[in-house]
Amino acid sequence: MQILKVNKLTKSFGGLTAVSNVNMELNQGELVGLIGPNGAGKTTVFNLLTGIYVPTSGTITLFKDGKEKKLNGLPPYTICQSGLARTFQNIRLFKDLTVLDNVRIAMHSNVKYGLFSSFLQLPSCKKEEKELIEKSMELLKIFHLEHKKDELAKNLPYGEQRHLEIIRALATDPVLLLLDEPAAGMNPAETAQLTESISWIREKYNLTILLIEHDMSLVMKICERIYVLDYGMVIAHGTPDEIKNNKRVIEAYLGEDMSNA
Repeated sequence: MQILKVNKLTKSFGGLTAVSNVNMELNQGELVGLIGPNGAGKTTVFNLLTGIYVPTSGTITLFKDGKEKKLNGLPPYTICQSGLARTFQNIRLFKDLTVLDNVRIAMHSNVKYGLFSSFLQLPSCKKEEKELIEKSMELLKIFHLEHKKDELAKNLPYGEQRHLEIIRALATDPVLLLLDEPAAGMNPAETAQLTESISWIREKYNLTILLIEHDMSLVMKICERIYVLDYGMVIAHGTPDEIKNNKRVIEAYLGEDMSNA
């Protein structure tokens, strides 16, 4: 079942075309990679999908619960509420809030009580807040952060801050999760743990995941399909084995044989 369809997506900044006629399809439960050299347009694609940028042309369609929704021009919070969440290449946590509060804030995009109930602290508000805390703790257990719930986010080690950002994205209850270089800055042991966690999250929450990553061993190990960007255009698409042996990919991006990746 299709989750996302991107058709001829283009973004120009003045005379510079950062993304040009990108076509992409993601199906339910897939883990798909998006790779390419620095400046290829990968993060620009993520910014277009999540409403940070408005496309110059083309369409973005999200499919959820048997309905389709055009995301073009919608603000980021509406896109998030529609079921598309992301992490960022540069960590963007609320660093002066606790680990638990970072997750709770993300969950508030889907709360049912209103300002009136919150102000008066009505039973319905208290009940839902209790449920949010319980759900937040369950998510923190994924990366074994439940015992650090009261620590400030800025005091976590770098790898755990990365994990917390993924947890915060999961807290919005997405159907499609975009991960922008989640392994950046991690050591080999942390990357191995992350690889296992991403696969587990996909299965546990029945998620579709689109992954930007420069760590080719991670991409080749967990992605079922891969799109390759160069100068804002898709130059290749296929399975990891097909991408490894694609001459255009090797010449434009890798500069070396990927057969051992």
